[in-house]
Amino acid sequence: MNRAWLYLAPALVLYAAFLLYPIGRTVQLSLYDWDGSTLATFVGFDNYAAVFADAGLRASFGHAFVLVFFFAVLPTLLGLVAAAVLSRAKVWGLGIARVIIFLPQVIAMVVVAVAWRQIYAPDGYLNRALEAVGLGSLARPWLGDYDFALIAVGLVGTWISTGLVTVLLMSGISRIPQERFEAARLDGAGPVREFTSIIVPAVRAEITVALTLTIIASLKTFDLVYVMTSGGPGTQTTVPSYEVFKLAFEQGAVGAGAAVGVTLTAIIFVIAMIVNRIGDRAEVEQ
Repeated sequence: MNRAWLYLAPALVLYAAFLLYPIGRTVQLSLYDWDGSTLATFVGFDNYAAVFADAGLRASFGHAFVLVFFFAVLPTLLGLVAAAVLSRAKVWGLGIARVIIFLPQVIAMVVVAVAWRQIYAPDGYLNRALEAVGLGSLARPWLGDYDFALIAVGLVGTWISTGLVTVLLMSGISRIPQERFEAARLDGAGPVREFTSIIVPAVRAEITVALTLTIIASLKTFDLVYVMTSGGPGTQTTVPSYEVFKLAFEQGAVGAGAAVGVTLTAIIFVIAMIVNRIGDRAEVEQ
């Protein structure tokens, strides 16, 4: 037992130094009114009360939950269908298709944001394509439109996350014994029945992992929003991570920014626990 702790000690020290200590320090800062340079004043939970009282901050959390649909729910549905098709299809170039689908995951987020800004620009590729097919009336400054800006950012998240989800689910589908599919065909099952009765139940663990990763990514999104919209137009695309940056580094309200960060971390932790608990329960019932 003592030898085991000896082996684990270096990892635990690194874990505490680079994760636990920063979290503890952030929680401490959230209890103070501090601008980052002058003497801090202890205010208790006033910063947390301000998070819930400020309509703008509440709206940013609402925007983050909207992005959960585009970053997590929609990619999981699309990825499940894509993984089923790619895994069962006997076509040439399947490996190349996997690489192309996963490619958004390896591109720097700033590069992705800049590229999609050009696509969404008033004279960008999307509006040009709409005009080319006779749908010019639908063209608009997508990132400057109060109704569509958040959706536009969310669809970029869908494009990014779908590849990760697809690859995760394909790995799960590849572990399904072929005998199950052969038995289903003998019983007269078609592709839809195979999908609902064999594939979906078999990849519940992978779905849980995919949802956990993508939900976390959606709730802590910063660079995509910062580069594409800077929270605009107005405050239509602000998210908690961007509010942390704005409060702490632009407005000098380090304590308030830390409170938003701690609140966001707690929400992510709770949601991740719920998703994993549901996934574990589904595995037990299977």
